[in-house]
Amino acid sequence: MSPSHVIIGDGIAGSSAAETLREEDPDADITVITDEGEALYNRILIKEFAKGKLPEAPISIHEPEWYEERDIDLQLDTYVTTIDTDANEVHTHEGAVYDYDKLLVATGGTPTSLSSYGIENADADGIDHFWTFQDARSIKENVENAEKGIIVGAGLLGIDLAAICGAQGLDANYLMRGESWWRYALEPKGAEILHDAMREKGVTPVFNSGVDRFETDDDGQVQAAIDPNGERFEGDWAGVAIGLSFNTEFLRDAPVETNDNGVVTDEYMRTNVDDVYAAGDITRFYDTILGEMGENGSWGSAKEQGTIAAQNMVDDVREGGRTDDPKEFRWVSSYSITHFDFPFLSFGHPTIGDDDASAKFSDTEWRRLAFNDGKIVGGVLIGDLSQQSKYKRLIREEREVARHKDLLMEEDVDMEKLKEATPKAE
Repeated sequence: MSPSHVIIGDGIAGSSAAETLREEDPDADITVITDEGEALYNRILIKEFAKGKLPEAPISIHEPEWYEERDIDLQLDTYVTTIDTDANEVHTHEGAVYDYDKLLVATGGTPTSLSSYGIENADADGIDHFWTFQDARSIKENVENAEKGIIVGAGLLGIDLAAICGAQGLDANYLMRGESWWRYALEPKGAEILHDAMREKGVTPVFNSGVDRFETDDDGQVQAAIDPNGERFEGDWAGVAIGLSFNTEFLRDAPVETNDNGVVTDEYMRTNVDDVYAAGDITRFYDTILGEMGENGSWGSAKEQGTIAAQNMVDDVREGGRTDDPKEFRWVSSYSITHFDFPFLSFGHPTIGDDDASAKFSDTEWRRLAFNDGKIVGGVLIGDLSQQSKYKRLIREEREVARHKDLLMEEDVDMEKLKEATPKAE
């Protein structure tokens, strides 16, 4: 009898898992369940669509026919309500039941609303969150029709909203709680490069701000944001990007270990429950490079996790239990921004660590590395991305290089000098 695999979620993690499962086991029954109404699309490119730079067609990656050709059962607009891990069953909102030998949870998250923090009128008309293709469609239309914008959320998704306003010619105030954009990863010299770029596109950074409440008109349309200092910022559109709430509600009665950061897995994408795996944004996994639990929301990381999970699902079925030689997830992620006249790239975990080093090379060239226990764990490159592969290699090799910041901050890092000066972790 052919094994049955069920995947919940059709983002890049779930889709790459489905593709790998079919490649590894041509006879397996594979079902992909998603609550979205369309098959896999490029979450990286939807911001370009919202900016008006791309039509809808290039955003799609898989049409339903892709699944049909591979004999994968795709269930769109389907909500999973519960999982019975004793019976190995997935139950949906329509009463359907899917049996599985192996189950992959790849449901990602849902944008967090300010209403969860008690912010008045946080779900008013004209307030958008940014995660799905449908969100991008709403943002594009609302920004095109707005006269003034408000942006909340000083992170990587928030700056996408700022760029969308700039591309559509909408003046906006960008309300940030701290003294700079992405203050946990950037120092003032680096952040100011981004601040200047925003201003050039008509987006004004407002520091030590945020939202205390939104004001609406009689029809419930957003009209302004009042920040904690009592300042009023007019806007008939607002974009909010303050993080994700992970989609784990259907696991509430299951023994699968979860926490505020999602579903807990080991480095093989296995949960604490036999036959249940997880991949993508939703995972809180054991990071073999950091030597501790971590999370990673990048596209490349999610794709690799889906592949690794699928390979282990197939191997575990063949072994009749958990294989003694599972595939390990070991990855240095990266996230790039192409909104401005200069490139921007973050890699690894730039917001953590016990030490750092930075250097500014020009008005639009800056870099910073974050260290932990003498090893690079992440960094940010602005303007010149040419050294990224060297830094990623040092992360993977776990070399203790923090004592040689002078070499690391050279415009062109001499890897041979670093190799001679630093031991490689065994």
